[in-house]
Amino acid sequence: MKHKIFQKIALTLIAGVFLNACSNKLDIYPKNGQSADQVYSSPDGYKAVLGKLYQTLSTTGNAGPAGSPDIGGGLDEGSQVAFIRGFFNCEELPTDEAVVAWNDQTIHDFHDLKWTSADPFLKGMYARPIYNITLANEFIRESSDEKLATRGITGAAADEVKNLRGEARFLRAFNYWVMLDIFGKSTFLTEADNVGDFNPREISRADLYAYVESELLLCDAELPTAKTAQYGRVDKAAAWALLARLYLNAGVYTGTTKYTEAITYAQKVIDAGYMLHSNYRELFMADNDRTSKDEFIFVAPCDGLTGKAYGNTTFFIHGAAGGDYAEFGANNGWFGYRATKAFASIWPDLSGGTDKRAMFQTSAYNATLSQSEIDDIANFSNGLHVNKYRNIRADGGVVRDPNSEFSDIDFPIIRLPEMYLIYAEAVLRGGTGGDVSIALGYINALRTRANAGTITSPELTLQFILDERARELYWEGHRRTDLIRYNLLTTGTYLWPWKGGVANGTAVNSKYNIFAIPSSNLNSNPNLHQNTGY
Repeated sequence: MKHKIFQKIALTLIAGVFLNACSNKLDIYPKNGQSADQVYSSPDGYKAVLGKLYQTLSTTGNAGPAGSPDIGGGLDEGSQVAFIRGFFNCEELPTDEAVVAWNDQTIHDFHDLKWTSADPFLKGMYARPIYNITLANEFIRESSDEKLATRGITGAAADEVKNLRGEARFLRAFNYWVMLDIFGKSTFLTEADNVGDFNPREISRADLYAYVESELLLCDAELPTAKTAQYGRVDKAAAWALLARLYLNAGVYTGTTKYTEAITYAQKVIDAGYMLHSNYRELFMADNDRTSKDEFIFVAPCDGLTGKAYGNTTFFIHGAAGGDYAEFGANNGWFGYRATKAFASIWPDLSGGTDKRAMFQTSAYNATLSQSEIDDIANFSNGLHVNKYRNIRADGGVVRDPNSEFSDIDFPIIRLPEMYLIYAEAVLRGGTGGDVSIALGYINALRTRANAGTITSPELTLQFILDERARELYWEGHRRTDLIRYNLLTTGTYLWPWKGGVANGTAVNSKYNIFAIPSSNLNSNPNLHQNTGY
């Protein structure tokens, strides 16, 4: 049986929290008649609610794939309010790494870099982190020292709940980082705010950056020792890793670089005892919780039986598949997502023979530069087909869903290789406390695993790091952020097919370095302001 965070996820008080995406106001009520004091009467109750906080990253509601969504507002539960799918659409579709054949509402606007504030996919992506943050706030509020004392939770039991509170604090910080990166600012709520009776204030990008940083630093004291947490739950290393990612992009977020700090925290994670898994392919298979846990620092666990959702890794195995769906471990293909010729060109070859990370060839689609040409985005046969995620077990066992509809593949939000790459880039960008020779060793460790051949010190350049990040981390939600950090997303310096809606690619307005605040949120909350240019 696939190992999960918690064997039971309580659908108690939290199951009654419903966010209407058209509003910034929340209606919180216990559907089953239980009060907060009843739900949080013991550490087991707190654990169950914490399970819901984790599950918001991989599920969309409390009734399987559809029927009882966390987020309403007329949004589609499978495609518009799911975290993983929404995160992928925002971080990958505007780049060279992904296009989609479908013409669903405004989905092509992402690759064309021409979205507006009325975009329903952005509406859902704005709502999801805020919903998750609201649940975390509730947990933190209900786990205060005063609340624990009032409920008679003392001693070791109280200490246990306080540790859980650290996990909730991290999850809140992570969701605020998502808002920081995608929207540049956010509706701002903490455990100190009353719920449902006011218009939340707005927090600026600089202030949100400072808040996320401060919360992650606090997590360092509250979370378990690195490498001691139950699989799927976070410990100190997750906070350090997110800090490393935050500091690498500090120049984008605040105008002030923090490369020295990026080196420091990347090294802390590297020294914590994580290890590269020997087989890159197995990192993205149905039993990656078994094979790859020593490389994973923070994951969104997915389960094809008890955590059914169309917006978690299920959409990878269907969305990237056509008639070759069986090779993805799926029961059908949706004929959707591919990559561009520009992304294909960073590989020495596409067969996997000289780099095992090149996972593009299937029985139905050839992995060649000519095959990756896109004359028509709507033609699924055009483009580089990606079969990185496969709902097949490395050990040959059966997946959890007997119908192969829903995926068991856990989504790796943070892996050890990212820390190697952060360390190397921050060293090359002038951060102190690191060493070029150590950076070279980290990069060569990744390349050795991939059978890609090692490089020498003169070859270790910023451009090489950017390309190596693409080869190692593609379709994991990094590419947009990377291109922005290199000033390539909107400029004419780097073009890819159909960038800006033009066959050969074109520069676009720099406003598209961040997304528009949804108009529905602006209309319902006078405290919010649109990003410049929209």
